[in-house]
Amino acid sequence: MEFRFTDEQKMIRETAESFLQDVSTSEAVRKAMATDTGYDTELWQRICTELCFQAITIPEQHGGMGLGYVELAAVLEQMGRVLLCAPFYSTVCLGVNALLIAGTEAQQAEYLPQIVEGSLTATLAYTGAAAAKHGGDWGANAVTATYNKSGDNFVLNGTLRYVIDGHTADLLIIAARAENSQGENGIALFAVPANTAGVACRWTPTMDQTRHQADVILNNVSVPTSALMNNEGTAWSSLHKIISLAKIAVAAEQMGGAQEILDRTVAFMQERVQFGRSIASFQAIKHKAADMMLKCEVSRSAVYYAACVAQEALQVDGDKTLAAELHEAAAMAKGYCSDSFFFNAGSAIQLYGGVGFTWEYDVHLYFKRAKNTELFLGNSAYQRELVAQMLLDA
Repeated sequence: MEFRFTDEQKMIRETAESFLQDVSTSEAVRKAMATDTGYDTELWQRICTELCFQAITIPEQHGGMGLGYVELAAVLEQMGRVLLCAPFYSTVCLGVNALLIAGTEAQQAEYLPQIVEGSLTATLAYTGAAAAKHGGDWGANAVTATYNKSGDNFVLNGTLRYVIDGHTADLLIIAARAENSQGENGIALFAVPANTAGVACRWTPTMDQTRHQADVILNNVSVPTSALMNNEGTAWSSLHKIISLAKIAVAAEQMGGAQEILDRTVAFMQERVQFGRSIASFQAIKHKAADMMLKCEVSRSAVYYAACVAQEALQVDGDKTLAAELHEAAAMAKGYCSDSFFFNAGSAIQLYGGVGFTWEYDVHLYFKRAKNTELFLGNSAYQRELVAQMLLDA
């Protein structure tokens, strides 16, 4: 088994690193996060036209690059390093995955080419308010919006929370359940344009200013049967796979952020002088830096193992053993990388000293991103519980 990047994967990673280091500087991030959209629309168009990374996993038949999840993880790692403010995660890791896994041929033919062109952004909306509570369930029980049949249409109602880029997305992939259904039963996915009558998207501030979220309110939203993405009432297996892929994607970003924090902290420690010598020479600080490095290396292994599993799972549909491995690998990567990113960001603040949490330094932005991504899709304790359930039920 080959555990090294191919030449093509190296090129993609190096291209992403070079481009993002130039365009997603500290100044650019701070400017973008203060806008209403939460990102620089011109930069997003540059990513779409110059790099075409939004098309990385879209099949060639729809105009995409037709690459896999390892290539996507390599790009996400670099985006995590620079705290990129762009609708990439929402569109590619949520919207595209949902269309590829659950979308009909007509939906894929309509929406995927628009994403390739850079003219359409998308996101996933599936959770109710209870998901983010301590010990909250981000699985099937998080789906609280409802749908019912009305003639030839479906009518959707409910409030969906924690929707990444929900206030700017053109297309919403909405999970809803049949009235009076519970658990994994009765769930359906719908592809709903954000400008559909009855849909209201409201930006909600969070601690992470570099990635905006929104509430999506559905008030008697009537959609045609062509909006239904999968068999009515049996979409949980598809949604479960979409969620697991989203976990791997956010873990790749977290891994990149943890590495960037380590690199910045080591550089700071080598320059900072106390008692006549660099603080990097103090034993206790060396130990802390070594712990941070270990977190990065184990995170990298977890992410790219999960990405390899994802790549295989996307190529082989209906393999229950492979699907179970995907869910397990995703939970392990998300759980460990959440801890690693938060540990490194918190350690950096300590090692920087009093300036670590001042507005002028970027460390606090990584700390906030670390905490916010830990909570998104379930914190590390929730991921460990999922792994334990899969291990003991096997």
